[in-house]
Amino acid sequence: MVQLTDQEIASKADIQPIENIAVKAGIPKEALELYGKYKAKIDINQISGNEKDAKVVLVSAMNPTPAGEGKSTCTVGLSDAFNQLGKNVMVALREPSLGPVMGIKGGATGGGLAQVLPMEEINLHFNGDLHAITTANNALSAFIDNHIHQGNELNIDPRRVTWKRVLDMNDRALRQIVVGLGGPARGVPREDGFDITVASEIMAVLCLADDIIDLKNKIGEIVFGYTYDKTPVTVKELKVEGAVALLLKEAVKPNLVQTMEGTPALIHGGPFANIAHGCNSLIATNTARKLADIVVTECGFGSDLGGEKFMNIKARKGGFQPDAIVLVATVRALKMNGGVKKENLSEENTEAVISGIVNLEKHIENARKFGVEPVVALNDFVTDSDNEREAVLSWCREKGVRAALTKVWADGGRGGIDLAEAVLEVLESEQNFKHLYEDTLPVKEKIERIVTEVYGGEGVNFSDQAKRQIKEIEKNGWGDYPVCMAKSQYSLSDNPSKLGRPEGFTVTVREVIPKTGAGFVVALTGDIMTMPGLPKVPSAVHMDIDADGNSKGLF
Repeated sequence: MVQLTDQEIASKADIQPIENIAVKAGIPKEALELYGKYKAKIDINQISGNEKDAKVVLVSAMNPTPAGEGKSTCTVGLSDAFNQLGKNVMVALREPSLGPVMGIKGGATGGGLAQVLPMEEINLHFNGDLHAITTANNALSAFIDNHIHQGNELNIDPRRVTWKRVLDMNDRALRQIVVGLGGPARGVPREDGFDITVASEIMAVLCLADDIIDLKNKIGEIVFGYTYDKTPVTVKELKVEGAVALLLKEAVKPNLVQTMEGTPALIHGGPFANIAHGCNSLIATNTARKLADIVVTECGFGSDLGGEKFMNIKARKGGFQPDAIVLVATVRALKMNGGVKKENLSEENTEAVISGIVNLEKHIENARKFGVEPVVALNDFVTDSDNEREAVLSWCREKGVRAALTKVWADGGRGGIDLAEAVLEVLESEQNFKHLYEDTLPVKEKIERIVTEVYGGEGVNFSDQAKRQIKEIEKNGWGDYPVCMAKSQYSLSDNPSKLGRPEGFTVTVREVIPKTGAGFVVALTGDIMTMPGLPKVPSAVHMDIDADGNSKGLF
């Protein structure tokens, strides 16, 4: 029997007109802005909502591996399971970036019978949000260079312009460039570079704004460089925050789509979790909280990255808390953390599963560190053996951790009923959510606390440059910002080869960069890059389109 691809499964789905999904979600007709038959944007000003906000279920995971864990699949499947149990539920997800879609990951809309639709359009351009963010970011770059060229009234030092251009694609050749070459008529030469769009501050600002006016104000607070006497220069001093926000007037509206089982889904914003804060927009999450009783949302990568940032950045700025945390684990990932190579993951190896379970154990500890009880979702793969599955579930029972075998890829929402019931038990109990640190803690100590308590490291090595930057950050009044760690997703440490639960390690922070519009500081560790590169054989080589416009190879 030939197994269908996720894209082939999605193409056979019975997708409903988006107006039907809006009615189910309680979205009034005047709030709906149609983008074709199956997508829409929502005017949040037309949403009145419930008197009481919904419970928030955060889906995180153990450290990911190249074998794939299916976190988005579990997130979608869990929402469908709640739907089958008769709960008023919405799922809130991030938008896929074309960089990983064309690079190593392929599509990012779930898998099997647990997908959001229309998967092709969501993966390719969607409703134009990432293009608008790219344009807004690069318009600001043009305004900066034009100001310097046209007399430089603000006394901007071209050597100290920190703002980079962006592109929503993995393109290592653009990491470091020179602009303004060709003589006086073509501008002032200076070094520049590109980040990927999803690592941009415009993306972070859009995801952390409350509405369009808050978005404009946050853009105005962005520091894009420094004067010759090292004074910060903001966008509002250029007087273009309104123009930049204008380019985002449609992108700021959340996007409504649906799961394969007709559960309403909001997909909006897409920051990476290894180099950005890794959560969908506050606007989408808060809109879902007004419309539903339960909101299922995810954060990027493991609890050490997206999970920690959800707690310390998104939840802090949004003024809410997760009421339950789901940790996605797989037998395959546990075996890889237990020392098994990727090509041998299909072979039964219960000893490796138990050996690698120390990684999952740390992520369970992390959830409890924030005062929220976790539920382990053991995402089932056809190559898993009964002995391996039982080894994980038995270990969870012994540790007093709720766990459920989850088969949403094969069975859709029906395969997530056990997980949903376990999560409901947590939602019905009182949680004691708390942040890892207070705003007033010095930047250096915030970073050290994340490394020692969330990663399990012994300490932090700060480069001389990072020390100088922290000193300037605190001098300029930005010391109360939360920290957004940029770190490898594959390990609890900053060394991607250290799997399992490494001990005795230190993390090296090479740069600390203020993001004054977003309201956090980014700590770059190890060799993490803000503009990824494509792999030797990118996913793009498997993609194609036929004469009728049908695509293939997206997933």
